[in-house]
Amino acid sequence: MQRGRRNVLNNVNLTIRRGDFLAITGPNGGGKTTLIRIILNLLKPTSGKVEYIQKGLRTSYLPQKSSIDYSYPIIVREVIASGLLANFATHNATDRVEEIIELLELTDHANKPIGALSGGQQQRTLLARAIISDPELLILDEPLSYVDKQFENKIYNIIAKLAERTTILMVTHEITRVASMANRHIIVNGEITECPSAHHFVKIALCE
Repeated sequence: MQRGRRNVLNNVNLTIRRGDFLAITGPNGGGKTTLIRIILNLLKPTSGKVEYIQKGLRTSYLPQKSSIDYSYPIIVREVIASGLLANFATHNATDRVEEIIELLELTDHANKPIGALSGGQQQRTLLARAIISDPELLILDEPLSYVDKQFENKIYNIIAKLAERTTILMVTHEITRVASMANRHIIVNGEITECPSAHHFVKIALCE
């Protein structure tokens, strides 16, 4: 995959299995977000392809906070509700929105414009939007950005609970905590290195 004239990712061959919790780390500019966007078909690779063995997966994506336009006139409750998929019955939608608002402790902010919230509150709103549909595949790009330390444990607990029934891909710099939750860990820095454990790094065989 190229960014401008520079190859961001080379010779990537990655299989993600149902039930995986894949922690993705690496240096800034190493290609973590590019990899995620290719997996989501938001970017096309310059060669090769992304293949979903199972079609129609319920997929949710929490992008980097910096990619969101917070000036858009929409309140928190509406942002969260926008994550609901068509398979949720209308009569259940309101209850589900309230449940997730409470889970992310956003009750006092539910009717505020998204732009009026602090960075951490905005991030919690986006996480609420990502998980409200109970996705089969959940992709999180730095979900703890701007979140205060007091709320970090809450988010870790939410993600751990989701991992019991959801395939998760999570870009994070907080690998120490995530390592105990994830069953796989890859380092993205132009290519992919998979780490079978925190203490034993093995370069995987890569091909186009």
